[in-house]
Amino acid sequence: MFQPIANIHDAQTLAQAIVNTITEPFLVLDERFCVLAASRSFYKTFEVDPAQTQGTLLYALGDGQWDIPALRLLLETIIPEKTAMDGFEVEHDFPRIGPRTMLLNARKVLYDHSPAVTILLAFNDITARRVIEREKEELLRRTEDLLQQKDVLLREMEHRVANSLQIIASILLLKARSVTSEETRQHLKDAHQRVLSVAEVQRHLHTSIGVDEIDVGSYLSKLCGSLVSSMIGETQPIEVTVAAEDGRIDSHRAVSLGLIVTELVLNAIKYAFPQEKTGARIQVTFETAGSDWKLTVSDNGVGKIANDVPSKGLGTAIVEALVRQLDARVETISDTDGTSVSVTRATFTSRVPRAA
Repeated sequence: MFQPIANIHDAQTLAQAIVNTITEPFLVLDERFCVLAASRSFYKTFEVDPAQTQGTLLYALGDGQWDIPALRLLLETIIPEKTAMDGFEVEHDFPRIGPRTMLLNARKVLYDHSPAVTILLAFNDITARRVIEREKEELLRRTEDLLQQKDVLLREMEHRVANSLQIIASILLLKARSVTSEETRQHLKDAHQRVLSVAEVQRHLHTSIGVDEIDVGSYLSKLCGSLVSSMIGETQPIEVTVAAEDGRIDSHRAVSLGLIVTELVLNAIKYAFPQEKTGARIQVTFETAGSDWKLTVSDNGVGKIANDVPSKGLGTAIVEALVRQLDARVETISDTDGTSVSVTRATFTSRVPRAA
């Protein structure tokens, strides 16, 4: 059974022992905000003299250094109305210990048989935490600024690269028109189209929301549109269509896929329709299933069986090298109904019929 304390002196001794046991700075105030008791942690933290603390008005401690407006607000306005308050933040620059940020927990104690009022006040020094938080905020702000600068520089670089590629493509095309050798002219035109395919990636990167990914459907449509406008004449109209599922691809893979499409479409334009054909068509499809994908370029031309096409030209070598880089495989089907070349990553069953 709990035994009541025999006299007031023993009660005060016990109360002071309890206060000293508390590791955080702690004060016991009367209704006039004079200090009745203080913990050892309070004296140590704020470097005040016990003899000049007990019985002294809180605001007068340390030559008035505790006359803090926020503390007055807590004790004189909030506590009388709410009786208790937790986590009340106070910032103050103390003459001896410097700036401090503290969380104050206050309780007003009322007694059943006495009109006296006691206020308990505990201090949680969070100065170091606030310093770390401010440093993190500043570091985050600086990081965001650097990322914004990086984004601006990347976009400027992409813009300059795209412009340079366009200039190179134009020079190649002008040179192709001026040479007398038909073979050289064709090589220059092929190089022109390869440069355009890379330039198309750069243009998409410059206009996309993110600098690392582009929309595959829009990219392939614009790329094939560029190929059609520069390579297909009015004497032999060939319809080039693109069917791409919704999705985005990273810029590195976009460059490789763009070059593959360029080579395969150019090859179909040059060899699939040696004679004029009504309804001549080249179809480009891109299908996805999770991380797997399949790119197919098919035509309804004469096929390799009817048209003897060299199997190991520069374009074929480029396609094979790019396919290896993409960790994919290539499959060619060619018969009298045309040619279909598929580049597949992992196992993928096509849902789109070939051009017919």
